[in-house]
Amino acid sequence: MMPDEFPVLILAAVLDYSIGDPWGWPHPVQAMGWAIDRYTRLVFNIWNNPAGKMTPAGDRPAGSRHKLLLRCAGTILAIGLILGSYTVSWSIVQAASWVHPLLGIALQTILLASCFAGRSLRAAAVDVLAPLNVGDVVKARERLSLYVGRDTENLSEPEILRALLETVTENAVDGVTAPLFYALVGFALPHLLLSVTDRPIDPNSMWASAIVPLAMAYKAASTLDSTVGYKEAPYTDLGWFSAKLEDVLTWIPCRLTVITLALISGKPIYIWQICQRDAVKDASPNSGWSECAYAAILGVQLGGTNSYRGVLKYKPLLGEQIHPIAAQHICQALQLTRYCFLIWLGLSLLFYTLLCLSR
Repeated sequence: MMPDEFPVLILAAVLDYSIGDPWGWPHPVQAMGWAIDRYTRLVFNIWNNPAGKMTPAGDRPAGSRHKLLLRCAGTILAIGLILGSYTVSWSIVQAASWVHPLLGIALQTILLASCFAGRSLRAAAVDVLAPLNVGDVVKARERLSLYVGRDTENLSEPEILRALLETVTENAVDGVTAPLFYALVGFALPHLLLSVTDRPIDPNSMWASAIVPLAMAYKAASTLDSTVGYKEAPYTDLGWFSAKLEDVLTWIPCRLTVITLALISGKPIYIWQICQRDAVKDASPNSGWSECAYAAILGVQLGGTNSYRGVLKYKPLLGEQIHPIAAQHICQALQLTRYCFLIWLGLSLLFYTLLCLSR
């Protein structure tokens, strides 16, 4: 493992908090999105079925075979993009470090910071709340539509606040804590391998410098889920593996986030009970837990009926409606996410200090 890798975690956290992802700058997710778009177009063109015009499998001959082939193509997409993201990011960092160690550290910091969405979530919340605070509901609807998938044209102020809080709390895991979790796993990986094999890890090994590659690999899985991981056509089968894999990869960091938030709240048993009661009703094995934990801590209720492209969909109610959702609850949710992030970073710093002292 590179000796200067741990400071990269601190530097990336500071960079995301202070700058985030400046609008218009190139971002790894853009490259991932381009690759996904090209691949899906290719797959749909092979079947002479452009995206958005695919007919249900049952209406075609050999529908089950078509479904299986699309799932195989989706599996290849997911595995290829995730492994590719790991390999490319590792190669870039290694090449930069070969030119100069400081260049390697700088590039690692930038790449890792791009995996964190803490400032982006905060900026999105401020962008929607600004017009709402002066009573401009129409402008708030327009801005909200940039960040959520539901229809926003007819949302009332309470519905706008609920949609924004649901977005902030759902993305707290896959946009903030989960990338940090995999970066920390990447930091610990060389030490874990050393304890298992009892042999030093080759500094040039792909496992010796895994902080950025693992975080980037998770970002690829998250991007796949948000682009093709839908149950609706035409991605029902092509995105099936991506959706399942992202659920699996997010499961542990989501539960650790919920536990951390519950401990921060000072009422962990109550928070866990509410999550066990309500979160299990959500179709997602992760977003329901994340949203429910925040709702229980803040004393608000999330979920209800939403409209997506004119189709009404009901999400189970999460939490108790002790208070109506207000702008302050969104700010508090963002603060809780920062506390969770800092606690994980602090614990890893403690681990790093003990590790250095034991050498």
